[in-house]
Amino acid sequence: MRSMIRPFVTAVLTLLTVAQPAFAGDRRAGGKLLLTTGVTSVEGAAGGGLATWAVIVGNETRDGIGGKAHATLVALPDFDLTSFGAAIGVNDRLELSYTRQRFDTRSAGATLGLGRGFTFGQDVFGAKLRMVGDAVWDQDSWLPQIAIGVQHKRANRGAVIRAIGGRHDRGTDFYLAATKVVLSRSLVLNATMRATKANQFGLLGFGGDRHDHYRPQVEGSAGMMLSRRLVVGVEGRSKPSNLGFAREQKAVDAFAAWAVARNVSLTAAYVDLGDIATVRRQRGAFLSLQGSF
Repeated sequence: MRSMIRPFVTAVLTLLTVAQPAFAGDRRAGGKLLLTTGVTSVEGAAGGGLATWAVIVGNETRDGIGGKAHATLVALPDFDLTSFGAAIGVNDRLELSYTRQRFDTRSAGATLGLGRGFTFGQDVFGAKLRMVGDAVWDQDSWLPQIAIGVQHKRANRGAVIRAIGGRHDRGTDFYLAATKVVLSRSLVLNATMRATKANQFGLLGFGGDRHDHYRPQVEGSAGMMLSRRLVVGVEGRSKPSNLGFAREQKAVDAFAAWAVARNVSLTAAYVDLGDIATVRRQRGAFLSLQGSF
């Protein structure tokens, strides 16, 4: 457990050192525009369903502390992915998050030799620091909001991961994200570069018999605000293909995010995760409920 936490704590302390000036002064209540902090990614950070954005969780601005909790289901033809977690945003500068993921192989588990209903699990600890820019309020500049972040992941099936060619059951992703809300065009745009070794987001471990080194991957989102309460859009995310037994493919989705109330949002999407562990064409529904303050 100590070896799992140490990289995460080190990264958080580094971000806190850089962000220290932002915590000066009194904190007071503030508010952000609806849906401009995104929703919750599958790994728990603020963003789209697939992509991590540069925005910070919570409804509070730079003078307050906000947060959110989420529950997410990805229902595929042969698998189910569920996740739940929470995050806190400090002064619209620093985000800390935790998510627990559960991947149910259902009947495909028997076909893969794991047993019907075999499950993989993963804990994801995240930290994100806004470096420059403001995605919403800097409308007189094309400079996006830019953030750096880390996500330390620990999968729970080390023996199975090694049996299928995975090198590690834990790993850390690093990313740089840029997000811009163009109010005059009702657009939300994001691009993220991620350095990762993760197999299927880390659920099947990190590194493999084909590759065991960090490689850059791209995430992108584009959304249109149809109203102050409804955003629709598309996302894409590339993934490394480290395991020899199963080629990993990119993930894409088409989503709609609805602010049911100031503190509650619901996201629904059609998601295509490609082939997973030799099981082809995993396309289905993404549903996520989020509460924030």
